[in-house]
Amino acid sequence: MFALFRRIRKQLVSEGNFGKYLKYAIGEIILVVIGIVIALQVNNWNENRKSRSFEQEMLAQIRENLEVDKMDLKKVHKNFEKAISSITKILEHEQEQYPDSLKFWLGDILQFERFAAITNSYETLKSNGLDKVSDDKLRRLLSNYYENEVEQVSRAIIDVEYAFLNDWKPLLKELSIEDFKFRQYVIVHDPNIFDRSSVARNNLILNKDNYSGGTTRISQVIQSIDKILNRLSPDLEK
Repeated sequence: MFALFRRIRKQLVSEGNFGKYLKYAIGEIILVVIGIVIALQVNNWNENRKSRSFEQEMLAQIRENLEVDKMDLKKVHKNFEKAISSITKILEHEQEQYPDSLKFWLGDILQFERFAAITNSYETLKSNGLDKVSDDKLRRLLSNYYENEVEQVSRAIIDVEYAFLNDWKPLLKELSIEDFKFRQYVIVHDPNIFDRSSVARNNLILNKDNYSGGTTRISQVIQSIDKILNRLSPDLEK
């Protein structure tokens, strides 16, 4: 094409028709500019398409990650609720009236859960720029969940584990434990360990507070996950 342009320019110059040459030169410049503009638009379209494709892929992976997080948190929440119920039953019973189910109540209490959010897809998105998420509200929700709420709920869950390892584990070594199976049952020889002035009873009271705080925080984070999932669904259908 450029060779053709050169031949036309030479012909016009050789004919001495400078008026036509000037008009031709201006037209050629305009054509080149139009070509550049079209090329830039095509390039921008391709880049936008790639960016959108990457956004969709990352958001789809994040949705899967959040669904697993939600399932794990619901499991922890259920076990924390069982522990609260069992603590309440022990605290409301008189020592001599403890039923055989005491061992299962203690099994609900003397255990801990762990939670690790799946963050790899979010970190990949973050490393490429969160501005690739076109939905501003969704971007804020994702940032708040992964940068703040994951740490907060993990800390609440770890508090229960800390209580088990630092408050209960040393005490269990001193007590007369007939049998113990983690997360299932604890058989104590003497239920008097839960009398009103005992360390064990005080531990139950403190544990109930830890479990209650944990369930509240978990419920709040599950609500946050639901907000993100609801925001993600229409976005991924575009």
